[in-house]
Amino acid sequence: MALEINGANFAEVTKSEKLVVIDFWAQWCGPCRALTPLIEEVAVEYEGKAIIGKCDTDSNNDIAMQFGVRNIPMLIFLKNGEVKDVHVGLIKKPELISKIEAYL
Repeated sequence: MALEINGANFAEVTKSEKLVVIDFWAQWCGPCRALTPLIEEVAVEYEGKAIIGKCDTDSNNDIAMQFGVRNIPMLIFLKNGEVKDVHVGLIKKPELISKIEAYL
């Protein structure tokens, strides 16, 4: 299951030595809801290898602003606190897996 990323755990999660993938989303966003099953599936597949999380932009606007999130869904790939890649919009599983594998 994807980790809910919020103000309480954000600093700890983003400093992880593991790859961190943050899905910025909002409840009202149709494409975000369409992406949710894939994010949940990948979170299970990569449990222990990477941290796959979701960050609700409506509840965590400060975190979204920190990363310059203007469009959602937006995936940010972090390693050791550094942004390695960004993807805006829907993504297919093979492309998401390829991006994750590139930074593990």
